Amino acid sequence: MDFAFGPEDEAFRREARAWLEERLTGAPGRRDWERELGKGGWIGLGWQEDGYGNRRADLTRQVVWAEEYARSGAPARSGHIGENLLAPTLIAYGTPEQKRRFLPPIAEGRELWCQGYSEPGAGSDLAGIRTTAARATDTGAYRITGQKIWTSLAHEADWCFVLARTEPGSTRHHGLSFLLVPMDQPGRVEVRPIRQLTGTSEFNEVFFDGAVARAGHVVGGEGNGWRVAMSLLGFERGVSTLAQQIGFAEELGRVLRTAVATGAAGDPVVRDRLVRLWAELRTMRWNALRTLGGSEGPGSPGSVGGSGGEGAPSVAKLLWGGWHRRLGELAVQVRGAAAAVGPADRSAALPYELDAAQHLFLFSRADTIYGGSDEIQRTIIAERALGLPREPRGRP
Repeated sequence: MDFAFGPEDEAFRREARAWLEERLTGAPGRRDWERELGKGGWIGLGWQEDGYGNRRADLTRQVVWAEEYARSGAPARSGHIGENLLAPTLIAYGTPEQKRRFLPPIAEGRELWCQGYSEPGAGSDLAGIRTTAARATDTGAYRITGQKIWTSLAHEADWCFVLARTEPGSTRHHGLSFLLVPMDQPGRVEVRPIRQLTGTSEFNEVFFDGAVARAGHVVGGEGNGWRVAMSLLGFERGVSTLAQQIGFAEELGRVLRTAVATGAAGDPVVRDRLVRLWAELRTMRWNALRTLGGSEGPGSPGSVGGSGGEGAPSVAKLLWGGWHRRLGELAVQVRGAAAAVGPADRSAALPYELDAAQHLFLFSRADTIYGGSDEIQRTIIAERALGLPREPRGRP
């Protein structure tokens, strides 16, 4: 299956392409670029409501924009967590006051968000939350204490949506709430970047020591955090997956060209792996289009998987996580011994520099772990989609 693009869609594509070509000059700062996107009306195309400074676009035009953005080589988005995760969640579960307060700054690219889910010792076990939020009897505000980890872009974020335990003595998915927490709380919120093998530090540890969230900043009502959090994970696998796949196709093309240049393509085993990766990438695209083309759309409230069924997000994660990791392995294999040597134009900014293939190999090692490990995804598919017996749980 594929989308049929009509004349109006192609006109929209030309508009998007022209806008990107005109604005992509130099190296814009991440915040400046988000504001530029907001001014152009390119944030919030897929929201189910407008009137917050965004313009709505149908699914076909969302796909067009995602494709053109990926092909243009535009900077990686720093506002995607607010736009693609929090905003749809607020539209589904937020109060009118919460929508009026938080959606316009996201649409304008003025406020950036991070996601406070994973914790030390419970990276893939989201129900193992230990961060607590105690409500003050006088003001109704929440005081949050605990630690989050692997928090992407926390060092740049203005706000964090935090899953915390608001019911003392509760366990697992009971007694959780979804709180909106300002990051600018010196002494109460501390962000520590985590240095990775690639030399970069987009992941962080975040420590909350009595951080304050207002009484009106709990989404979906106190104690309903699990339902809200699960719906948000459904929104995570939306149109952006198609843009991700365009990036994957470009990486595969580079690996293929390297294989030809080094002579590795003469090896029938390497050729087989290249063809298999190409075929699997096409399968991922068809699966994404099938999921997006359903009647409800991805991330429908009350469903983890949206129109693709309960296990759709987990199937997608399994597909692309393993695929990207295998691509990284092949990227260094086709280079041979040269893959073990760093580039000649080293910079003093890092103790070592990586070329594109080396970065791909090292970073993609984490693809089958973050966002829920492969083991967790298979359990979700087995229990929620296939209806198999639940895996035995240990005592909390």
